[in-house]
Amino acid sequence: MIIAIANQKGGVGKTTTAINLSAACAIRGKKVLLIDLDPQSNTSISFIEPEEVNGGTYELLTETKRPWEDFIYETKVENLKIVPSRINLAKLEAKLLTDFDAVFRLRDRIEQIKREYDLIFLDTPPTLGLLTVNALVAATHVLIPIQSSYFALEGTDDLLETIEKVRSRPNPELRLLGVLITLYDRRTTLSKDVEEQIRSVFGDKAFKTVISRSVRLEESPAHKETIFAYAPESSGAREYKELCEEFLSRIGEEVRSTNA
Repeated sequence: MIIAIANQKGGVGKTTTAINLSAACAIRGKKVLLIDLDPQSNTSISFIEPEEVNGGTYELLTETKRPWEDFIYETKVENLKIVPSRINLAKLEAKLLTDFDAVFRLRDRIEQIKREYDLIFLDTPPTLGLLTVNALVAATHVLIPIQSSYFALEGTDDLLETIEKVRSRPNPELRLLGVLITLYDRRTTLSKDVEEQIRSVFGDKAFKTVISRSVRLEESPAHKETIFAYAPESSGAREYKELCEEFLSRIGEEVRSTNA
């Protein structure tokens, strides 16, 4: 199963979710590959030092004859590997502008190795450009983090429209796995109102688990640790464990319904 974590808005907890949900699934014994598609590389530098990266997502998508082994790096989390990004990934769109198969690059590459992993997570940039479209074309499912803020749903229509366009042609199998409410502040009425609004729009597609605003979650990437290693007793660790259980249950239901 290939999950794109996508939202064109920045600062919604997308990278935090990519890091900690993939780690939680690996801790649960799943073989997981995390592919960083964001030129800002925040996911990558949470696991490995930039100077250790000799080839990453940019080379994976442009040097298609090179083997996957050149781009996959071990992490400190057992069962979790990563394809890191570097700033050169920002050049990809210009490089592939005239290629008719540009939106299929990632899908074609993943096809070569997808059977080696139980789960492949795709962390996307905060745009609806070529990198995000590549992720949606390659994915089986999309997970949308939405910040618990006044403008939470602003721009979500654009993302949903992009998902529908991808479903109409290049990837009709793409499905919305769920919407995750992030950066939730239990002390404020605003957060509760926004949660109600999100749940009214998305219904049972909204995960029951909510990720609270947390200093520990913000600190952990600077220490190159997941929340489970950095602050295992924190609310962030507990909530991402709960999300993992709900996520695995949901994809299990998806598999059963597909096979029925």
